[in-house]
Amino acid sequence: MIKIGLIGKTNTGKTTFFNAITMKSAEVSTYPFTTKAPNIGIGNAITLCVCKEFNVKDNPKNSACKNGWRIIPIEIIDLPGLIKGAWAGKGLGNEFLGVASQSDALLHFVDASGSIDAEGVITEPGTGDPIADYYDIEEELILWFLKNLRKNEEKIIRDLKSGKDLVSSITDALRGFKINEGHVKMALIESNLENKDFENWNQIDDRKFIEKLREISKPTLIVANKIDLPTAKENFERLRNEFPDKIIVPCSSEAELILRKAEKKGLIEYIPGEESFKILNEEMLTEKQKWALNQINLKIFEEYLRTGVQFAINVAVFKLLRMNAVYPVYDPEKLSDKDGNVLPDVFLMPPNSTVLDLAKQIHTELAKGVLYAIDARSKLRLPVNYQLRDRDVITIVSTRAKK
Repeated sequence: MIKIGLIGKTNTGKTTFFNAITMKSAEVSTYPFTTKAPNIGIGNAITLCVCKEFNVKDNPKNSACKNGWRIIPIEIIDLPGLIKGAWAGKGLGNEFLGVASQSDALLHFVDASGSIDAEGVITEPGTGDPIADYYDIEEELILWFLKNLRKNEEKIIRDLKSGKDLVSSITDALRGFKINEGHVKMALIESNLENKDFENWNQIDDRKFIEKLREISKPTLIVANKIDLPTAKENFERLRNEFPDKIIVPCSSEAELILRKAEKKGLIEYIPGEESFKILNEEMLTEKQKWALNQINLKIFEEYLRTGVQFAINVAVFKLLRMNAVYPVYDPEKLSDKDGNVLPDVFLMPPNSTVLDLAKQIHTELAKGVLYAIDARSKLRLPVNYQLRDRDVITIVSTRAKK
């Protein structure tokens, strides 16, 4: 399952975001370091289902479908707030960074309203600096990566002397960071170090390589949270000017949590990520609830179209990680499994994944005897090395089993 880590200083709204996307009730408070250990829950990536294209009524098993939107479970990890020196073990740093390193992608939270100081303590809106906060957190991540690279230098050198190549040596040393050879190879190329003897790397080389590796292996977008508060709009523009190469999502975690709770109580109709909601029975709403929903309309939907919570998750999964939603079926005519369930499963597959990769995801036995696949649209036979595309619906033919 894909893992998305939520990082940032304390009081940036990570836990409110976590509660909104998972509908859990992790503790939220204004005092620093409320989150003392990672909160782990299940959220969802949402994409357009293929059911309407094929004009079928689906009954999903490993996911859900609502109004033509396929809702796919992913793991969300709310990490403890970070402080300077975390890379060296200060505060909750070791736990924070250790879990962050296991994430596939990161959402980096900043308080767009500037309502926290450098230590993450609540202050007057506009007095804090979300840009400085971003750089503080990023530096801690870089130093954590550097610390672990240098800790493994002797091992890497031993591996090189035993005949291993540089890519596999570094990959093995940092495998606990959920890093693969593709990440390392690309980082070496982009830092112009692929042909330099590792034993001759200096501190500048180490840093250059690690900055690229961190960026490639943990793709990150910035969540400009508390976007509905005073001074947030100005800071949002500052963030976009400072980080033109980053995806920055304006967000109100609190607004999303209010909408999700109202939807759960049957007060409104709302699909996370949509650009509107519908009040089902205004008479059931208190004056306070009416006021809150009106404020969300005025300050969020009219200004930014959406709360940004589900949008941030979708961007992380489908833009940063470039995942493809692929639907394996047993019967390419009925689009069903052996039990008749229509479009029962969907798998999020990384870019360049093949039919064989999908077979491995489904079952190891299926993969052992895979022969080819059948495209449900064209009925063409697809080779084992066919690279899957988003919204593919395919049947895998194997000597061991069929899906």
